[in-house]
Amino acid sequence: MNRLFLRFSILVMLSISVATIAVYVVIRSFFGDPLEEVAQQQAAGQVFLLTQYVDQAGPDEWLVRLNKIREITHSKLELISLQSALLQVAAEKKAQFMRGDVVIDIAGKSFYRRVDLHGQRYIGSDEEVLHAQELPIDVIPVIRTEVLRYIIVAFCLLIPIAIWSSAHWRGLQALEKVADEFGEGHLKIRAQTRESDSIHPLAQRMNQMAARIEGLLDAQKNLLHSVSHELRTPIARLEFGLELLRNAASDPKLETRAAAMEADLLELNALVTELLSLSKLDQQPALKLSEFVVADCLRACLDGLQHELSGFKLDTLFLDEVGCMTGDQRLLARAVSNLLRNAGKYASGHIALTLTKNDDGDIIIMLDDDGPGIPAQEREQIFNAFYRLDRSRDRATGGFGLGLAITHKAIQAHGGRISVEDSPMGGARFVVCLPATPEAVAGTT
Repeated sequence: MNRLFLRFSILVMLSISVATIAVYVVIRSFFGDPLEEVAQQQAAGQVFLLTQYVDQAGPDEWLVRLNKIREITHSKLELISLQSALLQVAAEKKAQFMRGDVVIDIAGKSFYRRVDLHGQRYIGSDEEVLHAQELPIDVIPVIRTEVLRYIIVAFCLLIPIAIWSSAHWRGLQALEKVADEFGEGHLKIRAQTRESDSIHPLAQRMNQMAARIEGLLDAQKNLLHSVSHELRTPIARLEFGLELLRNAASDPKLETRAAAMEADLLELNALVTELLSLSKLDQQPALKLSEFVVADCLRACLDGLQHELSGFKLDTLFLDEVGCMTGDQRLLARAVSNLLRNAGKYASGHIALTLTKNDDGDIIIMLDDDGPGIPAQEREQIFNAFYRLDRSRDRATGGFGLGLAITHKAIQAHGGRISVEDSPMGGARFVVCLPATPEAVAGTT
């Protein structure tokens, strides 16, 4: 049963229940209790004998005829005092009772009626009440009939609703699947619906939105990739001309200027390399999957950055129980190295790298530093390309705001996630959570 139909069913049943109660209350307010009318019809025989036979007798015959009725009827007829009857009659019916009318007690299957209002039947008859019990009153079949009637009405409403909602539900599930696949990066996916489907206009708008997003992303990727490649040629020419200039120059000032130009070229070359790496990750790269020891991968990252991290106190804790994982070792090493470089830029003097497993069997890599930390409002944005906490963008701090973006995409390509927290050391803590075996990797080789 789909959730749409379930919700409609609950809504219909609640509506019918409220309508039933409302109808009963309105009818009771304007015309009296319909159940009491049914009870009066069921007790009509005993009431008829009382009014048309017993009450027609003279003053000396009233009790005689009442005793004859007691002998032939299955009901129990007894005389009780007026005060006792007033205690048993419902408050809203006491006025009717005092007027001498028959008052039905549905729950007790009985009725009450005063013998006489003026004491004309016999002495003291105005202070006595006839209480008829064990009457053939049974409103349960009537209630069951009404309930069955409303159930039939409910089913007659729910059957077409079920047919209608089933088609809607299948269409919504198809759109949900398309949205999930599109969110996972399959930008070519589109919703397929017929023009007669009720959700066809929604699917068309969704397809238009997807096509627009795909076009924008493709244009961005193509521009990034083209610019990166086009920059390679002038950079190569500048490097060649700079080398010629250095060989021909003898002026120390010119050599200093050439060295500065060379540093600018190296920085520009590094930027192009980072842009190309980011562009490849945006295009859903084919991961070169292999099984490797995670701790060995982290040690290799530390060895490769030994010079950059030489001035820091470096603590490591690699648990042996982590063991191996399946993934792209080169890409994962690139992500961890970017995190270590980032820690090296901002840490005051202490860095800690930890490798553990959580209760679900996921691999957890934590990197702590004692730097200034990252403000909570910027922890999501630091993984965007070209976003930097340090807005100066000078060479002293280094970087282009691409390292964490590349790390984020590399972790996502492995089906993992990365987050930022406050570190016990006072700075930032980067937490990487990786499945031991990637669950969804597009285009693996």
